[in-house]
Amino acid sequence: MFEEWGFLLAEIWVLLALAALVGLVAGKLIWGGGAGRASADEMFRLQTQLDRERARTKAALAGPDTNIPPMEGGGYRRPTPPPVSFPTVATDAVQTLPPQQADPTPASTMPTGLDAPRDGIPDDLTKISGIGPKLAVLCNDLGFYHYDQIAAWTDDEIAWVDDNLEGFKGRVTRDNWVGQAKALATNDLPTFLRRR
Repeated sequence: MFEEWGFLLAEIWVLLALAALVGLVAGKLIWGGGAGRASADEMFRLQTQLDRERARTKAALAGPDTNIPPMEGGGYRRPTPPPVSFPTVATDAVQTLPPQQADPTPASTMPTGLDAPRDGIPDDLTKISGIGPKLAVLCNDLGFYHYDQIAAWTDDEIAWVDDNLEGFKGRVTRDNWVGQAKALATNDLPTFLRRR
């Protein structure tokens, strides 16, 4: 039984040596020899060209927004949403309850939501700081698709949303969604936010 083992062991060693040799040759062809490598001068030239293009792009983006020419052919223009009216409270009309009658947990009401976004195109809620992709989906599930919806929330509605955002309680107040949404709804943003 063990008489032919010598031949088998010799065959295994020969095949291993042959596989190692083929691996070395293949490695030399793929990674070695300097063939196909860029010289230091070529690398410097490419880096300089990349830096020049970055500077040109940065200069092009630094200009004011008014330099953008109008789109030829009209393109798609999103219909202008109706003007947003924000609730105002006269300072002399504010009444406070005596401390013994104050309710420790104010009643909150759910904001009016939509079944679907207007025109089938929702606003990008992730532009509001504090809303990521997961939270945007959660807001859409609650019927909030547009900046003007969030901008019109009252204090009671803010409290309701703060209490009902599962896993994100208190984010509306903490990140001032209403103030950011008002700026986005009226497109009254600082330049650095418009370029996002």
